[in-house]
Amino acid sequence: MQAEQRTVYEICLAGHLDYQWRDWFEGMTLFQHQDGTTRLIGAVDQAGLHGILKKIRDIGAPLIFVMPTDKEI
Repeated sequence: MQAEQRTVYEICLAGHLDYQWRDWFEGMTLFQHQDGTTRLIGAVDQAGLHGILKKIRDIGAPLIFVMPTDKEI
């Protein structure tokens, strides 16, 4: 079986997530925006993406969107 390809994703959450959470979302970079959202950007495979989404669910952070992106990390 081939190793799964990693894709850069941008995940947008409502509210500001403290930078202390960055270690919990390993491999993702956190950006807080003036519009009151937090963006997580990083390269992950599908299993990693599902793990990150589960962590977002577990902390109760409102998810706005998830999309692949061409942004540099």
